Amino acid sequence: MPFGQVIIGPPGSGKSTYAFGCYQFFNAIGRHTQIINMDPANDRLPYPVSVDIRDFITLEEIMNEKDLGPNGGLMYAMESINNSLDLFVLQIKALLADQNNIPYLIFDCPGQVELFTHHSSLFHIFKILESKLDMRFCVVNLVDSIYITSPSQYVSILLLTLRSMLMMDLPQINVFSKIDKLKSYNPELPFKLDYYTEVQDLNYLQPFIEEENKNNLLLKKYSKLTSSISEIVSDFNLVSFEVLSIDNKQSMINLQMNIDKANGYIFGTSEIGGDTVWAEATRQNVSIMNDIDIQDRWLDNKEKYDKEEIEQLKQLQQEDKVNDKEIDVNDDDEWERALKEWEDKKGMDYVR
Repeated sequence: MPFGQVIIGPPGSGKSTYAFGCYQFFNAIGRHTQIINMDPANDRLPYPVSVDIRDFITLEEIMNEKDLGPNGGLMYAMESINNSLDLFVLQIKALLADQNNIPYLIFDCPGQVELFTHHSSLFHIFKILESKLDMRFCVVNLVDSIYITSPSQYVSILLLTLRSMLMMDLPQINVFSKIDKLKSYNPELPFKLDYYTEVQDLNYLQPFIEEENKNNLLLKKYSKLTSSISEIVSDFNLVSFEVLSIDNKQSMINLQMNIDKANGYIFGTSEIGGDTVWAEATRQNVSIMNDIDIQDRWLDNKEKYDKEEIEQLKQLQQEDKVNDKEIDVNDDDEWERALKEWEDKKGMDYVR
């Protein structure tokens, strides 16, 4: 049974960077992974791509032929793929042909929010893949953590996130990306970080929204609308967030454990992927990030934790020197070290 992730999120949220990070991470744990580019405007991919939607249609061609702008061109492109899916489905099917080495698929989607909030093309594409290829997906919705710093923008992001969950109709993990940048955006938040990630009582946020909008007549006019949106989000009680720093190995490990549970990977034939140790650890609900308070890690004592991680990396490099091992500081080596440290901390030797 094939599994995969569907990466969505507003422009600039780090979708392609995250896709490349997943590719490196899964290679490190022995999971065969392939990436599909779903963005007809993205001609500079940081990762090796197995299927590229630009081989079917490009944004430049549509804009020239149909006299459309970038947004209209993207909508038309996804509608065109949706209306002629057979060739696309065949290419995905070809990736899954080897039953002894079924790849884990990463779909990197465009950043136009309309495509996953109220336009049905992406929804139809992945539902067809589900039905025809028996695939199991988890949507990973990335949101730049800068939106936490503005109460009104935070509420807007909650509404977009809720809408995407209802529109895509798939298991979904929402993620505040670039969490390591949050302290530089605004270190003085009115509430602790877990208030925003757990989407706690939004009524407490209303005075700060009014304070933010008091000098702007237009925004002040919409304060009641913002309050109503908050009530809608609270009534559904569906939205919550994980946090991610793509350069922080432990936050990536924790996120992937949650995603594997959401799309059912740990309950499927994951041993085929070559990552049995990882799959067993996830089944046992082993996590190292649960012991760390996110407020403490990313805001209150960020420098302390960053320094400790740098010191740990230096210590590992010194141990390699002592053991006369060649020091390889590439990304794959860092992943392997992070995973080894994770296994050692949680006593996972019995799994082997």
